[in-house]
Amino acid sequence: MLLSRRYQFLFVHIAKTGGTSVRNALQRYRWRDPYYLPQWIASKMSGATGHGLGIKLPRHCKAITAQEMLPREVFEGLFKFAFVRNPWDLQVSSYHHIKRERPQLLQGDESFADFLHRKLDPEQPWQYHINTSITPQLHYLVDLNGEQIVDYVGRYESLQTDFDECCERIGLPRQSLPHRRRAAERSDYRDYYDDVTNALVARHFAADIEAFGYRF
Repeated sequence: MLLSRRYQFLFVHIAKTGGTSVRNALQRYRWRDPYYLPQWIASKMSGATGHGLGIKLPRHCKAITAQEMLPREVFEGLFKFAFVRNPWDLQVSSYHHIKRERPQLLQGDESFADFLHRKLDPEQPWQYHINTSITPQLHYLVDLNGEQIVDYVGRYESLQTDFDECCERIGLPRQSLPHRRRAAERSDYRDYYDDVTNALVARHFAADIEAFGYRF
């Protein structure tokens, strides 16, 4: 999550939806924000105490976290936005991200199918990097009543175009997004699935599929 009081925006960063590129593009504007220094200090204090102080908006937290932590008039005055991604494609991206950056979390030469079955098994022990993209994306965008509380939901599939619109609404100049953490070795996401794993994602992320109209 990225909050700027000066420019009045709140970016809800859902994992594996192009958010790192968005953060890098917007980070420069945070440096000009008078609230940046106390936010930076709070972040460092939170990290030094094992994040036990409750003084930081986590990187991948839900919009409702900010709604609860900020005064109502502050939250309602922010332009709140996020990006979502096809759930089948997102899980392939998650697999390659872990394979590249956290290979020790894969059990040997684990196939995508094995990884997906393990990841979506409700009995599996919690592991942050594996479970980051296990929550339906819709849940990051709604309140306790299931009502959407962000102002704009862009798509990973049209990331640059949708980010341009966000910049216009914030009042910032358009800028090209850097493409961070792209897996060069992967093929089309459909190649990774069989009927069983296809159905597994369809069941687990049914809320996203219905809300955003995604199809395999």
